[in-house]
Amino acid sequence: MEISDNCTPLSANNESRGALVVFEGLDRSGKTSQCGRLVSYLEGLGHSVELWRFPDRTTSVGQMISAYRTNKSQLDDHTIHFLFSANRWEKRSMMETKLKAGTTLRVDRYSYSGVAFSTAKGLDFEWCKAPEIGLIAPDLVVYLDITPEKAAERGGYGDCRCLPTLG
Repeated sequence: MEISDNCTPLSANNESRGALVVFEGLDRSGKTSQCGRLVSYLEGLGHSVELWRFPDRTTSVGQMISAYRTNKSQLDDHTIHFLFSANRWEKRSMMETKLKAGTTLRVDRYSYSGVAFSTAKGLDFEWCKAPEIGLIAPDLVVYLDITPEKAAERGGYGDCRCLPTLG
């Protein structure tokens, strides 16, 4: 899936710029664990690094997403897609500031998950990519590959309201 063509790269002229590294994969694939391990490793080497996660439920839009995911609100699939994208846009300015200051950001889910979830619900792929145009392009995307069956063995798999039941 080519989303980054529509994302905005930060200037490569800044040698102290941090890297934006995104981890993607199915629920229960190990994204959070691997992000945490990488953050610990890089901190041990003296790098400035932060672990971010989307959706970020601490923001105003993130709280609307939480209400949807816990069945406290009902939203059309198009609306929730826009909210997930808006949640990333809420953090764009802070992301840019941190990256330019040399902080490396390890992100658990980003635009790719949003597009994949909404496309799986039947929304048009091109339409789903459109709200992501202008977000910061990742320097690296790590996709953790696991079968749905293996992920289901880990417990808590499929609890997300965002994706229809497959199979």
